[in-house]
Amino acid sequence: MRVIAEGGVDTIDNPATVVDRKTGAIWLTFCKNNQQVFAIYTTDDGVTWSKPVEITQQVKDPAWHYVGSGPGHGIQLKSGRLLIPAWGDTSPGPVTWLPVMNWGKVQFSYCFYSDDHGASWKRGDALESNMSDECEVVETADGRVYMNMRSRQGKHRRAYAWSKDGGVSWTKVKYDERLSESSCQGSVIRFTGQDRFGKNRVLLANPASDTDRSKLAVRISYDECQTWSVSKVVDEGSVAYSDLAIAPDMTILCLYDANGYTKLVLARFNLAWLTNGTDHL
Repeated sequence: MRVIAEGGVDTIDNPATVVDRKTGAIWLTFCKNNQQVFAIYTTDDGVTWSKPVEITQQVKDPAWHYVGSGPGHGIQLKSGRLLIPAWGDTSPGPVTWLPVMNWGKVQFSYCFYSDDHGASWKRGDALESNMSDECEVVETADGRVYMNMRSRQGKHRRAYAWSKDGGVSWTKVKYDERLSESSCQGSVIRFTGQDRFGKNRVLLANPASDTDRSKLAVRISYDECQTWSVSKVVDEGSVAYSDLAIAPDMTILCLYDANGYTKLVLARFNLAWLTNGTDHL
């Protein structure tokens, strides 16, 4: 393990990674004090990293008081666009940082993106104010982008929206009554496509309790995020933020906060385990 960005007295947070399949670069965006956004990249699978380049003016509206990229992972669309899920904040009152923060009253989700392999970045439209915040995205078979979000307003259900233009503009935010949550970040990722594995499969992970941050569940959608017909609890205990990845051998990786934020767990399992033997690759 190595430190690739350090802030000293400042807080470095909200990392979001994305792999550019065309160049081989791995991009990482992150924030400083939730005021500035930076991008770095590696071309040798993380052995060395570029110097951070600030992209705040490209991806944050000056009227926003706080900003966060991710946390989690972004995606590369079929068009080649690098798409990073993010959130903004326009909470009223003075903009402050440690030891007192004024954020959290008015937040929203959005994405920023690059169409030139990270040379420049652009800000997409903000979704409806105070309906959602931390989010992740996946491209569906019909070319749309599905965003799954941490909900606001005490709904205790995951929020979602759709984009037809690669994450620039979005439908109105809705809440999925079938996806319980206690207001926490979650993760969504493409597992398989019908062309190669016979079925479209998308995975979703989040604490599935609507009363506290517990019961980390991983769900499967076979109909491109319309429904989530399979669900299995990976950890019954105290859990929080998570991120999903797919290993080269098609096992599923889930990195998550556990045991009251005292440790990180990397869970590794396969499709047969997740579906109790009813589905196989």
